[in-house]
Amino acid sequence: MAALLLRHVGRRCLRAHLSPQLCIRNAVPLGTTAKEEMERFWSKNTSLNRPLSPHISIYGWSLPMAMSICHRGTGIALSAGVSLFGLSALLVPGSFESHLEFVKSLCLGPALIHTAKFALVFPLMYHTWNGIRHLMWDLGKGLTISQLHQSGVAGLGLTVLSSVGLAAM
Repeated sequence: MAALLLRHVGRRCLRAHLSPQLCIRNAVPLGTTAKEEMERFWSKNTSLNRPLSPHISIYGWSLPMAMSICHRGTGIALSAGVSLFGLSALLVPGSFESHLEFVKSLCLGPALIHTAKFALVFPLMYHTWNGIRHLMWDLGKGLTISQLHQSGVAGLGLTVLSSVGLAAM
């Protein structure tokens, strides 16, 4: 109630101090509607053969671009993997030792075991090394084009070496 009273008094005070032209509400119709504007926009873009939006096909692939996409993908995959592992630990009957014994009883062979370990550790190492690279960018280091490529190659090299090392354990 007090807000309505304050608004009413405020309007009266403004009208008393301002010229009559400013106090009169002038409803000016718009020149065009939003629908007409959108139709004009799309007809112009169609006549100029413009794409609907910037699409991935118009960009040339580069190492930093591919690594950025992979960094996001590995982040999503790692989050999903950790969540599924946690849910399975809660829902699947048995203990970790019993599941480990089951895997050992399959007699998969060392080549397959090391390949599986590499496949599990590679996204983690990639995301870790690329995350360190992003932290360096946050510090303002390595932002030139040549440094982006060098740090990308270094990150990929470190990813492969650390993944091979962890898979060999």
